Amino acid sequence: MRDPERATDERTPRVLTRLVRSVTGLSTTIRGRIFVAFLGMSLLSGALGLYAVVAISHVGVLVNRTYDESLMSINYARATAADFAKMRSAFARRTHVRNAAEAAKLDAEIADLSTTLSEDLTIAVERSQSDRSVRTAGAVQAAVATWEEMRRSLDPATARPERWDALDQQASAVDSQIDLLVNYTAGDGFTFRQAARMLVAREMHVNAIVAGLAVFACALIAWLLNRRITGPLADASAAAERIASGRLDDRIPAGGRDELGSLLRSMAAMRDNIQAMMQREVSQRRVAEALVTDALQTSREGVIVVDAEGGIALANAQALCFFHGLEAAIAAGVSLARPAAGSGSDTLDECFRALARDGEIRLADGRWLRVSRSATQQGGFVAVCSDISLLKEQEDRLTETNLRLDAALDNMSQGLCLYDSQHRLMVVNRRYSEIYALPAGAIAPGMSAQDVLRASLAAGNHPGCDLAALLHQEREAHRGGAWHTQFQELSNGRTVSIDRRATADGGFVATYEDVTERRHAEARIAFLAHHDTVTGLLNREALGQQIDLAVAQAGRDSGFAVFAIDLDDFRPINETLGYGVGDELLAAVGDRLTACVREIDCVARLGADEFIVVQRGADRPEEAAVLARRIIEVLSAPYSLSSHEISIGLTIGITLAPGDGASCEKLLKNAEVALDRGKTEARGSFRFFEPEMDARLQARRILERDLRDALAREAFEVYYQPIYSLAADRICGFEALLRWDHPGRGFISPAEFIPIAEELGLIVPLGEWVLRRACEEAAHWPDGLKVAVNVSAVQFTSASLVTAVREALRRTGLPGRRLELEITESVLVANPGATTAILHSLKALGVRVSMDDFGTGYSSLSYLRSFPFDKIKIDQSFVRDLCVKDGTDFIVRAVIGLGSSLGMTTTAEGVETEAQLAHLRAEGCDEVQGYLISRPVPVSQVAEVINRWNGAAEAVA
Repeated sequence: MRDPERATDERTPRVLTRLVRSVTGLSTTIRGRIFVAFLGMSLLSGALGLYAVVAISHVGVLVNRTYDESLMSINYARATAADFAKMRSAFARRTHVRNAAEAAKLDAEIADLSTTLSEDLTIAVERSQSDRSVRTAGAVQAAVATWEEMRRSLDPATARPERWDALDQQASAVDSQIDLLVNYTAGDGFTFRQAARMLVAREMHVNAIVAGLAVFACALIAWLLNRRITGPLADASAAAERIASGRLDDRIPAGGRDELGSLLRSMAAMRDNIQAMMQREVSQRRVAEALVTDALQTSREGVIVVDAEGGIALANAQALCFFHGLEAAIAAGVSLARPAAGSGSDTLDECFRALARDGEIRLADGRWLRVSRSATQQGGFVAVCSDISLLKEQEDRLTETNLRLDAALDNMSQGLCLYDSQHRLMVVNRRYSEIYALPAGAIAPGMSAQDVLRASLAAGNHPGCDLAALLHQEREAHRGGAWHTQFQELSNGRTVSIDRRATADGGFVATYEDVTERRHAEARIAFLAHHDTVTGLLNREALGQQIDLAVAQAGRDSGFAVFAIDLDDFRPINETLGYGVGDELLAAVGDRLTACVREIDCVARLGADEFIVVQRGADRPEEAAVLARRIIEVLSAPYSLSSHEISIGLTIGITLAPGDGASCEKLLKNAEVALDRGKTEARGSFRFFEPEMDARLQARRILERDLRDALAREAFEVYYQPIYSLAADRICGFEALLRWDHPGRGFISPAEFIPIAEELGLIVPLGEWVLRRACEEAAHWPDGLKVAVNVSAVQFTSASLVTAVREALRRTGLPGRRLELEITESVLVANPGATTAILHSLKALGVRVSMDDFGTGYSSLSYLRSFPFDKIKIDQSFVRDLCVKDGTDFIVRAVIGLGSSLGMTTTAEGVETEAQLAHLRAEGCDEVQGYLISRPVPVSQVAEVINRWNGAAEAVA
């Protein structure tokens, strides 16, 4: 580590060196000299000021001493004389007073005066300046003390005259001593004043000498500054004036080492730089002139320079190319003022015409020129001739394009208005006038937006609105941002959609579309979202909202009733008379139900032939029974539909809220329980829900518990029903079917426990278990066999479905092409957008997707078009009636043809007879499955089924 003391020793010489250089530099620079000069003057001024302060301080001391040692001593000496005189006077009065009180008062006064005399005498002694004053003051003090003693010992009543004389003599002695003291102090004061005057005079003489020396020093400094700075500065100023006047060859003084010398050297360098710059500028100007000449000669523009007399002074090569013979005319001195000189050449005549004014001219060879003239300072002009032949062709094409654009605008289905930044109309098409029923010519470019609105208002398009209201709507639309859409209702009942979009130049473009039909369609769609399409009644979702509202409004003394209504033997009507008549009957039933209830009540159709009525304010069963009897009476009356006289019965289940339940689900369930009991015991009547009906619910709860336990223990088994390919005459795969062998009840149908699993939220883990087990077991089958797994609506809406499929394929090693997922139409209804995304994700894994139970819904055809299916499965209800002459065969043929057209495989379910199989083979069905091929079998029998249909060559690994 470096020694700090050694480092300090090394820094000290460097600091001293820099200090010496700084001090030396002060004398070699103007700034240093000025600094030294002003520093010296400042020091002189400071010294003079300090000397003046000292002098003033001395004067103050003299004044204080004059007062303290002279005046005060004299004053107190005289005060002593006055005190003694008062004492004598008071004593004289005392000798004539006989009153004791007056005598005591005078004695006190004499004592006070004695004290005052002693104090004044003491001060006079303290301020005295000489020994004689001190001695005299002591004599005065002794004389006064003697007088006091004699006065106190004298009794005025008995005293003899000689004693009074002795007292008076002593008083005279005191006065003599006091007078002597006054004289001494006065003499001392005069002596002191004389000494003070002499001292002041000496100080003033010294001050005058010092001030003179300071003035001389300042004059010397000013002379030195003038000699060392002003002279060189004048030389520099003269040199600058010579450079400014352009005399760059004159000599510039060298100067010294100070700033002025540096300035003169810089001016010399500046002069040299100016000379070099001027030489470069001349060289660059020559180069620039050469470049201009080259540019002029190689330019595609023809350039002709005409002087003030009209003579053609210059023409570049392109101008000579435009006008042949121009070069000879220039050589001959042809002037525009004498056009006859060039009349011998048509080209020259064209040139003279072109140069006569700005504009466009067409040459004899067909080319177009644009001539632009610019005046010169000498009175002539420069004409620039541009070949605009190509531009003319583009203008012609643009004109043609504009004509086509105008035709397109006039044939648009939308009205269009284009406004500039000042909201002036620039473009308008014919459709705008048609939408707003404006007469021809009522709207034209150049009109303001306010004028356009005024014309529309005058045409009667806006009932109940004035111009101010329309302008307010316009302003609000512009505040809406770069893109704004609004709807406008016209007086003729039409609805116009107005889309405004800002343009880059600050204007906007507005399109106007008659969306009346679309709005009606949207209103219809919105209506159908909450209403049944056949009857126009509320659907299940809207009914749930109404029941939830009624539950929220129900109080302790106010309730409502829920009626579950089911038509008896409705299916035969559909089958015998057709769905059209069935739908007509349902609509008529809905109308009659609506007529039976009040406005505060609501009617809904849940599906098929099931209706729900919510009766508000029904607190007692008797009130609900009255409405139930009326409904049965009204709905049981015959219906005249499409030349058919139809009578139909109905059964009603009733539950009362809030006694029987406080939720929509609970109330609907209880009403269904009551309805089921009514259909079992007495059709054509109504039944109220009773608590003992809940026994079935208890059994259901036991089943729910057992279902949870079975899922935890994986006490399920997957059976497989083969799928037979008609084209290959062999089994091409199996459908996985879940089976539950209950310890107490034996095999329970999936139709019974699957809905319960969906309601309990167990369907997702249960479905994933089936998926894993099916993939695991199918991985051991021959490579050409696929496995189909059913996916419920609840499971499909789960976010984990794609992940579960991917994980099952990964763990089992089953290729995605061998897995097929079957979904029903209910999966597609809930959320079509999300369903499409999930289907595409599954397709990306190679998994095939089929629509199960096709033909049982109302929207299957639209789903085939919207979703990426690989297979259509024909519902077994169609296959069962395939050989019955009721039109079912036509439906099956249509479905098979539809699948073939869409490139989808068709599979028929529930094939049980050879006739059904033959019919399906004849219609071109691709695959079948059913009891005719095989019942569902456990995995242990899959190899046997494969061996029986495909031969022993295919074995299960």
